[in-house]
Amino acid sequence: MANDSSKRLYQFLLIIGIVLVAFNLRPAITSVGPVIGIVRDDIGLSNWSAGILTSLPLIAFAVTSPLAPKLGNRYSNERMLLAGLIMLFLGISIRSISIIAFLFAGTLFVGLGIAILNVLLPGVIKEKFPSKVGLMTSVYSTSMGIFAALASGLSISFAQGLGMGWQLALSVWTIPAIFGIVVWLYIARKEKPQDAAELRYVGMSGNRMWKSSLAWQVACFMGLQSFLFYVTISWLPEILHGNGLTMATAGWMLSFAQFVGLPASFIVPMAAGRFKSQRGIVFIMFLCAFGGYGGLLIGESFPVMIVSTILIGVTLSGTFALALAFLGMRARNARHAAELSGMAQALGYTLAAVGPMFIGYLYDVTGVWTIPLVTLLIVSTLVMVFGMSVGRDKYVLDEG
Repeated sequence: MANDSSKRLYQFLLIIGIVLVAFNLRPAITSVGPVIGIVRDDIGLSNWSAGILTSLPLIAFAVTSPLAPKLGNRYSNERMLLAGLIMLFLGISIRSISIIAFLFAGTLFVGLGIAILNVLLPGVIKEKFPSKVGLMTSVYSTSMGIFAALASGLSISFAQGLGMGWQLALSVWTIPAIFGIVVWLYIARKEKPQDAAELRYVGMSGNRMWKSSLAWQVACFMGLQSFLFYVTISWLPEILHGNGLTMATAGWMLSFAQFVGLPASFIVPMAAGRFKSQRGIVFIMFLCAFGGYGGLLIGESFPVMIVSTILIGVTLSGTFALALAFLGMRARNARHAAELSGMAQALGYTLAAVGPMFIGYLYDVTGVWTIPLVTLLIVSTLVMVFGMSVGRDKYVLDEG
């Protein structure tokens, strides 16, 4: 009886732990966009170098992602998730020190911590909840979206409305990291020794994943949708501000975009799990993307900005949730899911890291948002192309 209670407690805390990890996957990054202009002006950065504050974590994602499955295989996913949360806490704390070296060093640590969490979480879900990948992906992608939206909306309010400044406004997001550390410390300590041994010595597939055409397609889908997401959270407030909104309103519009996308975060993975082909979902996401970014391109009235923001929010949440679902759905087991996650996020975030800097550079050169928005329309089309290919009912490593 006591053993059953212990197992139920472990299962409950595991779900809570997954949700807490999800809470920590976005705020350290999404909180930067609304205050990026303040940081830029305070330190004296150009637009493209200010974009590094968003791109640097993505570079860290790309470098760390292939290593994370190996670390999880060696030390267990539970211990590495704990390590990732600790690294994230340290990164946010260091970044909040008003010295440029600490700003970028802390940002790098933020990226390293989130990379470990990003990569290992789909494998944990595949391992612990193999028959409920769609449902658990919905739970954690929605949880992620809630805190991402809160961070976007509150950071400018903390910085200006409450007079905290950008440093304290960004450091607030150590709080969910602390809660996550407490729960995963318990989970890691309660982990059974034999489970750790199994995790440590199960063999991996070598470099076969890197030879899988489907894995490369998943990586491109992951990278291009991440390109859209990180460009949007970096520059949407500035785009809307350029269209006449105050920075506070523009920051809340970014928050609104993420809140309005929450239903898509929950519905898309569950819907994807019910169909053998996800191509229809991919096409719907493409229509939303084209309408959203196209709306910002052709209209500057407030109603048009509202509709465009809604469509962009559905696009970002839906395509990201679908990308996460693909990591589990296109793998036959937890080990392959972790490897696919590592590869897809390594390649994907390399591509995504270019986004904020590149769009900032285009704006620096042209002085208007027209060319950057046309670029986002082109990227949206490429997301659809790769999504249509990944949407087929196939598994990685089954080719040939």
